[in-house]
Amino acid sequence: MTSRFEPLTVLRHFAAARAMRHRDRAALGAWQRRRLERFLAHVLPRAPYYAPWAGKPLEAIPVAGKALMMREFAGFNTRGIGREQAMEIALRAERSRDFRPAIGDLTVGLSSGTSGNRGLFLVSSAERLRWAGIVLARALPRHLFARVVSPWREPLRIAFFLRANSNLYTTLASSRVAIGYFDLLEPVEAHVARLMDRPPDVLVAPAGILRLLALAALGGRLRIAPQHVISIAEVLEADDVPLIARAFGQPVHQLYQCTEGFLGYTCALGGFHLNETYVHVEPEWLDAERTRFVPLVTDFTRETQLIVRYRLNDILRVAEPCACGNPERTIAAVEGRTDDVLWLADTSGTRMTAVFPDLVRRSMLFAGDSVRDYRVRQHGDELQIALESESVESSGALVAGELARLWDELRVRPPRVRFTGMPPSVAGAKRRRVEYAGGAR
Repeated sequence: MTSRFEPLTVLRHFAAARAMRHRDRAALGAWQRRRLERFLAHVLPRAPYYAPWAGKPLEAIPVAGKALMMREFAGFNTRGIGREQAMEIALRAERSRDFRPAIGDLTVGLSSGTSGNRGLFLVSSAERLRWAGIVLARALPRHLFARVVSPWREPLRIAFFLRANSNLYTTLASSRVAIGYFDLLEPVEAHVARLMDRPPDVLVAPAGILRLLALAALGGRLRIAPQHVISIAEVLEADDVPLIARAFGQPVHQLYQCTEGFLGYTCALGGFHLNETYVHVEPEWLDAERTRFVPLVTDFTRETQLIVRYRLNDILRVAEPCACGNPERTIAAVEGRTDDVLWLADTSGTRMTAVFPDLVRRSMLFAGDSVRDYRVRQHGDELQIALESESVESSGALVAGELARLWDELRVRPPRVRFTGMPPSVAGAKRRRVEYAGGAR
């Protein structure tokens, strides 16, 4: 049951997040050290798996990942909740599409993951309210928050497109914020009438869904004018950004949110920042130039299911510090998963070279407007490229030319390339434009 005090708690966390300012990276680092010391001393020992590392420095704790956390689920949380108990509730919610059931005050969630590996998460009521306040502080521009706290004005309407709803997301709802949940398992066209019936002020959806809604708007089938547009859950492709912005007349912001926590957000000036005031991120660099890394995440605000030196499967590309002055690290993009990196032999045939997904996406952009959408999948030394185009043959020739230039630039042996038409999309599935399916390494 929702307490009448919950909105006040969310507002308190909102105010604290908005008031938090760090002078520079040194001040941010000092803040993180104090919070980590408290977390390691008082919270870490309460999780059975981590008890042996009580009193140890963070770097002494072993790196974790999804497989380990799922195998040792009860040891990773401080409430003694077993994997089977949590999974039963999560699967029941998935089948019924009723996501309200919980274990006491614990919200149970199930994530399919971009790679298809299911992950469970537990969030307490206190963590849920803190999350809601921080997300609103990071995601809502000032003029929209002014609308929320002005009782004489209409409540703020947010359209939320999700594969699975959760008590976590409905925490955002109140008498001043109306949340409309749109199930990704339903076709986009089914949502158009509902969107126009109650046009949202804020539109939140995976990048692929935003693209489809933008095409519907540009085609005259969808007439809404959101004041804020946020991309979640998927890689926001470079060609999606101008299309979505043109359709809705708004820049596209991002929230980097996953099972492991709220990890990043777009600031008022358009910089994409890691949420380092609340999570500690250790970069595992993927290249000598330190332009890309895989993050090891420690969330020192969570006290139920612990996220400690948790290796994500994401590739983050760094950017120059943002002009807004926020010292939290600025990233250029979440490029995708580590298993989205293609691998090709160099020209000598002596070693394998990583081909990062953004390089492939750049080549697809250079191929021109005839390629409306695409999927690139590597099997061994063959690339299977599905194209959405008037003519797969002519567009394929343009793509082949651009990829040939990329192979030459990277000094790798050209793979075999097979072009096909685009297969039908699967409702609820995350979009993956570039994917490594194995065999080459």
